[in-house]
Amino acid sequence: MITLLMAAVDTAKSVIDSANRIAAPTTPAQPELHFIDLLFKGGWVMLPLALLAFLGLIIFTERYLTIRKSSKDESNLMFQIRQNIHEGRLDSAIALCKNTKSPLARMLEKGLKRIGRPIKDIEGAIENTGKLEVSKLEKNIGILGIIAGIAPMLGFVGTIIGVITIFHDVSIKGAIEIGTISGGLYTKMITSATGLIIGIVAYVLYHILNMMVEKIILKMETDAIEFIDLLEEPGK
Repeated sequence: MITLLMAAVDTAKSVIDSANRIAAPTTPAQPELHFIDLLFKGGWVMLPLALLAFLGLIIFTERYLTIRKSSKDESNLMFQIRQNIHEGRLDSAIALCKNTKSPLARMLEKGLKRIGRPIKDIEGAIENTGKLEVSKLEKNIGILGIIAGIAPMLGFVGTIIGVITIFHDVSIKGAIEIGTISGGLYTKMITSATGLIIGIVAYVLYHILNMMVEKIILKMETDAIEFIDLLEEPGK
């Protein structure tokens, strides 16, 4: 008798649990928000933004490697040039500069070839060569600055176009639906966020390259002064 009673209780519990599961409202699964899906929802403006990002990355990589190569330590070069000049081996000093592929070596080579002329002429030749070398180092860096300014504005343009499209659709339907407006706005503001991110990154990379170039300019100016002092030593 007790066994039958316990079996009836278990059966009743099973029926109640089944009823509760059936009666409980099922919450719809929230769709997952993936980064790639957001990018595709940005519209056609994402294409020029992607091109700007790719162009900025290529320019930064190429300039970084070039500037890094030009910023190597040249203390040994200056020591050897000083030694050759003291020993009267001008041709060896010029050959050393030719074999050393660096902005400083090309600048000093120009000065060595002017030895025998007035110091002002040597200084002018070194200064002109230095300006040319700096312009080579700064090549295409300005494009990063342009990208830093264009990308955010292009992102805002994409958002504005999206907002105009949303309200145009609302005016045609004659009814304002919150879901339509909010859904459209969040997808269109993706362009603004993307443009800002690209602009900020390009701005940072632009100043990183500029600081690297300024460091090289300072080193070149210091070595040029040392070279001129070296040439004036015999006259002191």
